[in-house]
Amino acid sequence: MKIAPGKSAKLAYTLFSASDKKIIEKVEASKPVTFKFGANELIEGFEKKLYGLRAGDQFDFIITAEKAYGPVDLYAIFDIPKDTFEVDGEIDEKMLSVGNVVPMTDNEGNKHLGKIIKVLEETIGMDFNHPLAGKDLQFKGTVIEVVENHN
Repeated sequence: MKIAPGKSAKLAYTLFSASDKKIIEKVEASKPVTFKFGANELIEGFEKKLYGLRAGDQFDFIITAEKAYGPVDLYAIFDIPKDTFEVDGEIDEKMLSVGNVVPMTDNEGNKHLGKIIKVLEETIGMDFNHPLAGKDLQFKGTVIEVVENHN
């Protein structure tokens, strides 16, 4: 059976940053991940590259940033007043360190994850882009199994 819309496939793969070959994620064949195809749950480029493959087939392809998580949006990087992080008049300084990912809520009540990229005296620099934005992604792996979706 081939991977197509309406099918699910178990995959084992390694995801690399295409530019520097740094491993982003590794899924072992002993614990494959199941993906549902044709349900608009996967990035378009990933889904299209796997259509037509069968159990046992190997794959190795690159998806450009534009077809994956998009380019880095400079408007999603900004400084937030440090007092925004006060809880009961206190700021947890340990939480406010570069690299930490902090859940935030915007003015409309939407939840976002922001990565702290700088800590200044009065402001905290945060990046709300997807962690893989701006990266070309290379997927290399094997199709373990293909099955019909059951609703």
